[in-house]
Amino acid sequence: MHSHPDVEPLFKSWIEEHGGIIQRIARSFAKNAADAEDLRQEMLLQLWVTAPKFSQQSKASTWIYRISFNTALMWHRGASRRNRRIDSECDLSQIQSGGMDPAEGVAQGERLAQLYDSIRTMSKSDRTLVLMMLDDLSYREIAEVTGLTENQVGVGLTRARKRLMEIMKGVTNELG
Repeated sequence: MHSHPDVEPLFKSWIEEHGGIIQRIARSFAKNAADAEDLRQEMLLQLWVTAPKFSQQSKASTWIYRISFNTALMWHRGASRRNRRIDSECDLSQIQSGGMDPAEGVAQGERLAQLYDSIRTMSKSDRTLVLMMLDDLSYREIAEVTGLTENQVGVGLTRARKRLMEIMKGVTNELG
């Protein structure tokens, strides 16, 4: 396969600046750390393959979201068919431990795991909106990625936030 000469520096800059987007999407679609890493690798491959088609007229983050979500949706369909076992492990390597005592780090990791578990139970459209909201994308940027109008994004986010709060409340109640 022959690659465009500008693809490699573009791709590297994407990973440096927007690697967190890819990681968060992978964690929200995969049920365990190993699957999340497989999905992340698949997203990176798709970004590499599609990089030559990237138009400088759109924002890199918008492009990365679009490719990553589409890849995650396709992967999720395949994962559902494979009927993978559910493994709700908490990936403690994701916890930022700078200056935090270990107990607080574990508690934060558990809250983060609960958030991702809750997001994973949402519909694909709600999941997409919530993840972009958590990444502070504007309604306009979310509309660009999803193909919705800004008004539809606002309505959808209101519904998705309410649903996420209900799910999180249920999880907290179950934990006692």
